[in-house]
Amino acid sequence: MATRDLGRLATRVKAHRHEQYPSRDAAAAAAGVTRNTWKRVEEGLEVRELTYAKVDKALGWVTGSCILIAEGGEPFLAATFPPHQPAPLVPSEDEARKAAYEAARGAMPKAPIGEVDDFVERFVKALRQTGQIGDDA
Repeated sequence: MATRDLGRLATRVKAHRHEQYPSRDAAAAAAGVTRNTWKRVEEGLEVRELTYAKVDKALGWVTGSCILIAEGGEPFLAATFPPHQPAPLVPSEDEARKAAYEAARGAMPKAPIGEVDDFVERFVKALRQTGQIGDDA
């Protein structure tokens, strides 16, 4: 299982929050979480997977970006998608797995394959929990 660097994530979340929101309260409200939950993220403490997805959305990142950061990668900006369209849904779980694997290998080329597999599983689970993954057909 890949080790998450929650301190790295905390630093990135806090820095990006300062660029977008006047306060921690404003960021928490935009994410739909409590101030204390947002504070936990910024202090590098563990939170639920769904919370990371909410933080991603509030910061303008594609869902899964917090996890990528914590595992040594970089966030994907949601702004790369046209403003009049939401980010497209992943058509199937199989395609999500393939894309997550390729992204993880590109972002973490020296990571052992077991860590990449663990990341892919967590990423697909996060997509499933937030309704951003389609059914395999």
